[in-house]
Amino acid sequence: DIPSHLDDLPPTLLKKDYANLPIMNSVDDVVKRLLSLEMASQKEKMKVKTQQLVEKVRRSPNDNGSFELLPLFFTVAVLTARIRTLEEHLQRHPKDKSNRRCMLMTLDRRRKMLGYLRRVNYGTFESTCKLLDIQYSPPQPYTRRVTKRWLVKKALCIKVFQEKQKLKAAERLKQRREWRARARAARARQE
Repeated sequence: DIPSHLDDLPPTLLKKDYANLPIMNSVDDVVKRLLSLEMASQKEKMKVKTQQLVEKVRRSPNDNGSFELLPLFFTVAVLTARIRTLEEHLQRHPKDKSNRRCMLMTLDRRRKMLGYLRRVNYGTFESTCKLLDIQYSPPQPYTRRVTKRWLVKKALCIKVFQEKQKLKAAERLKQRREWRARARAARARQE
């Protein structure tokens, strides 16, 4: 795993392009540090984090997207990497409001996807949360704050509804009487 802060990154963790080159064993430490993830751009670090989280979720090494819910797993892994990157950024820059908003929107997207996964297939939901080290808590049910104004308004609405029901009941009774009278007249004509 990639450590969370830049200072914690080991200099031996090289960028993807330079990791497999044989010449890297004989290169100076300064050059290795320049080519390490410590000096990488935020975009490159994000790619590595995303790749690592996707590898955790992937069922087999050659599995790039099996039929069922795997695209959802990959999306959750990518969103998790993005959230963790934004959390690190916000620890260094706590007043960055736009990135905080972006992180909250990403959290909301991931929560919705996890909620869907939880409803559809609970076993895979649990394993995904465990693999990605996510603590999911279901959303709280909506509760309305009870105020005096709301109580008065509700009482008025109930009263209006009851009055309307009384008027409708009287009209329905009148209508039924008319139907019965017509039915009697029709029977009388037939006899």
